[in-house]
Amino acid sequence: MSTVSRRGVSSPRELARIGDRLSFVYLERCTVHRDSNAITAEDAEGVTHIPSATIGTLLLGPGTRITHQAMAVLGDCGAGVAWVGEHGVRYYAGGRALTRSSGLVEAQAAAWANRRTRIEVARAMYRLRFPDEDPAGRTRQDLLSMEGRRLKDCYRRESARTGVPWRRREYHRNDFSAGDAPNQGVTAAAQCMYGIAHAVVAALGCSPGLGFVHSGHERSFVLDVADLYKTEVAIPAAFDAAAEGEEDVAARTRRMLRDRINKAGLLDRCVRDIKDLLGYDGTRDTSDAPQDQDRVTLQSDGDLHVEGGRNYGDEIIW
Repeated sequence: MSTVSRRGVSSPRELARIGDRLSFVYLERCTVHRDSNAITAEDAEGVTHIPSATIGTLLLGPGTRITHQAMAVLGDCGAGVAWVGEHGVRYYAGGRALTRSSGLVEAQAAAWANRRTRIEVARAMYRLRFPDEDPAGRTRQDLLSMEGRRLKDCYRRESARTGVPWRRREYHRNDFSAGDAPNQGVTAAAQCMYGIAHAVVAALGCSPGLGFVHSGHERSFVLDVADLYKTEVAIPAAFDAAAEGEEDVAARTRRMLRDRINKAGLLDRCVRDIKDLLGYDGTRDTSDAPQDQDRVTLQSDGDLHVEGGRNYGDEIIW
């Protein structure tokens, strides 16, 4: 793996505009500091300067240290920060979201609060996962049954592809080693996908707890998003890792997922999928102010939003 200072320098054509700040900058095994309005990443090979205004969300991987001054400049420019595992396969903690707008979390809450739209989003999630089967008109029980059948088919298919024997799915919460090699791989892959999904959900400012398929857990929406890529990314990686031997299956699974997620740009794909599922295109932000500026409105009757910072004591605004 290349060190920070050996990575290529961005050209002017690659520098992000404000509208392109839905990007993730990943750093590991370095010290993050501040130099004027840039952050610096220093390791044994040298120092790399990164303009803070180009960062959507900074992902801090293993071996990173960050100074108070660096956090201050990131906060001033509205960048998000998340502490993650290697290449994002764990989510440990996070700072502010990368957006100052509440539009996306409002779209999530609006879709979740209505029983009809909640199940429509759930159907859309299954449509993404199983594009060859139309979930229109399906009840929640139908969706769960469909998922169960498709997962069983996926396990059998991956077993045949890799030659790894498969009996049934087993998850031992308090004894990871009790499962066989493919089950250990599937469990490890699921945990990695939860880390990736949680980092994206936090970066977008969505609520991790408002799920459309899962419910009753602080990470319900995280579980929803992670499941979108279970049969496509997570389970195949788990079986590939198990095919290489029964020892250290979890570690091999994490490394395989790390490389595949990085190569496929799964973080950016998660961003697009979440916005599509919630029907969010930015039109909820009715202000003409740039998205990197604070926008605070007051709510009046009839869902009318008026400019903040004014006294409306003698005005009729509805």
